[in-house]
Amino acid sequence: MALKKKPVTGMKDMMPREMEIRDYVIHLIKETYKTFGFSSMETPCVEHIENLCSKQGGDNEKLIFKIMKRGEKLKIDAAKEENDLVDGGLRYDLTVPLARYYANYANELPSPFKALQIGNVWRADRPQRGRFRQFMQCDIDILGEGSALAEIELILATTAMLGKLNFNNFTVCINDRNILKAMAAFCGFKEEDYDEVFIILDKMDKIGAKGVAGELVDMGYTEESVDTYLKLFDEISPDIEGIRFLKEKLGDYLPGETADGMEMIISSVEAAKEAEFKIAFDPTLVRGQSYYTGTIFEVRMDEFGGSVAGGGRYDKMIGKFTGQDTPACGFSIGFERIVMLLLENGYEVPSNNLKKAYLVEKKMPKDGTLKIFRMAKADREAGYQIMIVNMKKNKKFQKEQLEENGYKEIVECYADSIDNM
Repeated sequence: MALKKKPVTGMKDMMPREMEIRDYVIHLIKETYKTFGFSSMETPCVEHIENLCSKQGGDNEKLIFKIMKRGEKLKIDAAKEENDLVDGGLRYDLTVPLARYYANYANELPSPFKALQIGNVWRADRPQRGRFRQFMQCDIDILGEGSALAEIELILATTAMLGKLNFNNFTVCINDRNILKAMAAFCGFKEEDYDEVFIILDKMDKIGAKGVAGELVDMGYTEESVDTYLKLFDEISPDIEGIRFLKEKLGDYLPGETADGMEMIISSVEAAKEAEFKIAFDPTLVRGQSYYTGTIFEVRMDEFGGSVAGGGRYDKMIGKFTGQDTPACGFSIGFERIVMLLLENGYEVPSNNLKKAYLVEKKMPKDGTLKIFRMAKADREAGYQIMIVNMKKNKKFQKEQLEENGYKEIVECYADSIDNM
């Protein structure tokens, strides 16, 4: 059987140019989030299958890479259902593992706990631009803080980091699941249909208002109810005034603290932001994960044509492990999409290190080689990044390659002149 050179479908190899950017972005993420008080932590890439299939991950639960039992535990002949064969899976996100982690170690962690987690996740998804079956996620979460302070901090930290990568004029879209529910109740939709209604609403940017209306009518709702529902969206402005309008319009359907909290988040972020971006109230924002219980948000970039970060509040998830609900809110950066945009835009990693290369003639004597290593050592101590390579026949092409990789200073070392260097 012939060996295959290409990676498995949906996976990718990383070239040095991309790895340089990835390493830099990870470093910048950690340094930036540290200034906001977040602490690094880590969970295993393999999670209990019960946790992954707990109906908290939405459609992601259909995309799990499942792991079969091993050794004596695996009895294929006796298997009657999948659970007889499977006991683990590769994590599809970092939120479910974080909830398990916090439930297990809560007594040893500060309250609130501000967690930073960076790691690979896996989804058996259809690969496309900016989407792979194995990809890096970067999450910040605040556990144990029930007020809007958590949302404000998460948005400020994430946008500050994006600003440091020279991303400007992006938009943070924000909504609340309680606003979605209040609008649906006001228009006469049944509570048991909310999830399906919101899934249809989430298609607004793809199928338009007419398409949404058609699907809602197909569910059995009257055209009058659907028209009332969609007209609401036309009347809402994408700012604090839109929230105030809904607070008055929906009355008792919308909890006052929900509207007040949204207004506080938007005004606080506007006042304290460290990067140039817009924050907009978007009543059509849904986000697919069923574990969200309150505020939800996304970062959208016109140049990407979609979101590059997203998150929200999930106050019920930890309680599924402990029996006691714990306030929780998180924001995840689309790390792979960010790196892709940087690569496409020709981003250059800032560096204080000067790059210098020594091209060494192959017939260089031992004493000459030792002298070159001593010079390289002194250069490194002076802050240089040093490359020592043997000189090739096509020296011109070799120098061009070095220059493309940032080695602007190139020293040619010949045996008959090394003593004069």
